[in-house]
Amino acid sequence: MTALAIARERSASWLPPVVVFFGVLLLWEVLFLLLDVKAFLIPRPSVIGTALVDQWATLQRGLIYTGTEAVLGLLAGVSLGTLAGLATSRWATVRDTLVPLGTAMSTIPIIAFAPITINWFGFESQLPRITIVALMTFFPIMVNTIRGLAQVDPAALELMSSYAASDAQVLRKVRIPNAMPYWFTALRIAVTLSVIGAVVGEFFGGPLYSLGIYVTNQTGSFRYPNAWAAIVIACILGIGLYLIAVLIERLAMPWRRGEVTSGE
Repeated sequence: MTALAIARERSASWLPPVVVFFGVLLLWEVLFLLLDVKAFLIPRPSVIGTALVDQWATLQRGLIYTGTEAVLGLLAGVSLGTLAGLATSRWATVRDTLVPLGTAMSTIPIIAFAPITINWFGFESQLPRITIVALMTFFPIMVNTIRGLAQVDPAALELMSSYAASDAQVLRKVRIPNAMPYWFTALRIAVTLSVIGAVVGEFFGGPLYSLGIYVTNQTGSFRYPNAWAAIVIACILGIGLYLIAVLIERLAMPWRRGEVTSGE
């Protein structure tokens, strides 16, 4: 395949979404201008863009602050969830108990514990949001890790047994490779939850420049374009972390990219 063909193939995957995205922005701008939709309902993209430029110094601080909470909480939740999955997948009784429990716990609105964690760690401390993010991301990672390690093809286990492979060798050569797609699926979910947990957790406390507090303050002061600008920054943060997770997945499992291409 020539370089030109490769470039065309890659552009065919990302060009349509880009065209649709800018088309929606243009339609949004023109329609809201013609219909004279007020900014307190939904401001036009140009108004939000102006607010982004004017408030960039504050929004940049908020991006760093909230992004730090999301990343640290994500790292803690992913690490602990992976270790918990590795530790419990070995015993069927523990696994059968924890998987339904973890699935049930993941449905609990953990963000409701934000006021309690603020009482524990302080109003402007980052630990409440980091704790919330860690809890929100822990259960999806743990459950998917356990499932990936447990739901292995019996034929593969029989083959390893015929080679007199040890439990460590089976784990390294069969179970972990089998669990990687499950784990990365959970990682993509956890990345999204991390930004949601950090921003919504800040509704209950944090410095004035943090994205969650900034949105609530600007909305209360009727500065809706500024609030929307902070929402855009939060969206960019979430998309950026998601793309990083996808990149890590492609680097860790290059054969999966080949399977998708051949399937298409």
